[in-house]
Amino acid sequence: MNTLLSAGIIFTLLAIVFCLYRWGNVKCIGVTPVKTFTFIAILFTSGLDVGLIMFPLTEFAGYGDLATSPEYGFSNPLAIEFAYWGFLIWGFYFLTSFYFCVIEPKVGFFQIPLIKWINNVVIIGTCAFTAYLLLTNLPWYLPELSEQGSIVTTFYVIVFAVIIAAVFSSTDIKYVRILSLASTWLFLALIAVMWFLAAMGPNEMLDAANLIGNYFV
Repeated sequence: MNTLLSAGIIFTLLAIVFCLYRWGNVKCIGVTPVKTFTFIAILFTSGLDVGLIMFPLTEFAGYGDLATSPEYGFSNPLAIEFAYWGFLIWGFYFLTSFYFCVIEPKVGFFQIPLIKWINNVVIIGTCAFTAYLLLTNLPWYLPELSEQGSIVTTFYVIVFAVIIAAVFSSTDIKYVRILSLASTWLFLALIAVMWFLAAMGPNEMLDAANLIGNYFV
């Protein structure tokens, strides 16, 4: 399984490099064009839930527990979270976005009825799995609302509200734009607030940020 996953990751990274080399100068303007920063914000927010919050935060402590998981000893927890989860998820989103923006309009592969049906099933399954992950991790995120780590009615209400908001926001690209830009700025603001509360100087902040590069060294 690890071999298959590694092969898939390598293929994805090589595909991204090839796409950038082959079509890097292609201008793609759709029916609802957005600015470059907005497009980056959409990609960033798309990978923010799983890439930097849902999975990494629950496993962050495990990255530093080398006695239990010595395989993470090659780098620090911050680098593993950003470099592996963040960049990998964003890479997947970039590749799929590129395909549907540049390749799919020419080949129409997903217009084939069977492929469209399978794709819809995959989308529904993925969304359901993400909602399940949110529900099961809420006791960890909000322990003060949980009863000894159990899932209470409040958590079901939260997940239901999130699903309703997600469905509503997906009905129009303008909602996706607003949500993505707001999430991006809030994420940057969170970094600034945590920096302020940590009472770190600029040099210390840069030193901490440079730890991300340790993943690639």
